[in-house]
Amino acid sequence: MSADERLLLRAAARVGEGPVIDTRTGRLCWVDILSGALLQSDLETGTTERWEFDTLMGAIAPRASERGFAIAISEGFGFAVDGELVIADPAIPDPALRMNDAKCDPLGRMWAGSNELAFAEGRGALHRWDGRGPSTVIRGGLTLPNGLGWTADGRTMYLVDSMAHVVLRAPFDPDGGEVGEFEPFVRIDEGLPDGLAVDQDGGIWVAVWGASSVHRYDATGRLLRSIHLPVSQPTSCAFAADGTLFVTSGREGLSAERLRDEPLAGSVFAVSTDTRGVPVTPFAA
Repeated sequence: MSADERLLLRAAARVGEGPVIDTRTGRLCWVDILSGALLQSDLETGTTERWEFDTLMGAIAPRASERGFAIAISEGFGFAVDGELVIADPAIPDPALRMNDAKCDPLGRMWAGSNELAFAEGRGALHRWDGRGPSTVIRGGLTLPNGLGWTADGRTMYLVDSMAHVVLRAPFDPDGGEVGEFEPFVRIDEGLPDGLAVDQDGGIWVAVWGASSVHRYDATGRLLRSIHLPVSQPTSCAFAADGTLFVTSGREGLSAERLRDEPLAGSVFAVSTDTRGVPVTPFAA
């Protein structure tokens, strides 16, 4: 690692994902998908509180006015409070499907992608949930919908479809929560694009699973920076208030030999940047 990258939290997550700063506590909150774990890491002490559930955990969002978190899980959407899970919207009754990455839009609605467990082509979908009723399928025909984000003005939405090796972009109406037609923004052939974060200068930061890297693109899709990490499977990224980029990773699928070469696989890293992230809105309900 260069002077701009450092180990933040040594961990052994199978598939660490969905990092987000909980502004209520200052903790870095993230998940380990395959372990069904919700993790809350205190960045001052380095300690992590772990809640583990009997499900696959896609992503979480701190709540704006209630305790706990909104969550995207195998069965759909729900809430986690004090280590207890309540499934509020069982939107995915098919056990062959699960929710994946999720994030809240500028008005605090949760958007999440679902996919088939073996990543069957076209069985993925994009869902929207406001917590006050059943969720809505907004787009179908995807394969592995993944990282999401919005520009600072809320007028553009980004969405990764990992198995298609593409980051998509669409116009977005923040007031009505409506999204236009998605079109290709950038294609990433070396590795799989995974989670993303958007900065206030219009840059899009994409973690690339299998390529040991995080890429930053400008609003035209031009590659501005490529960050190399000592793990082959970066999964997602999120900004701290000071512009530090936190990057999760995974160790699932790596052989014993590869793990000897990647002892930090499944850990969380910190990357210095010269920008600030677009604040991620907490879940409104």
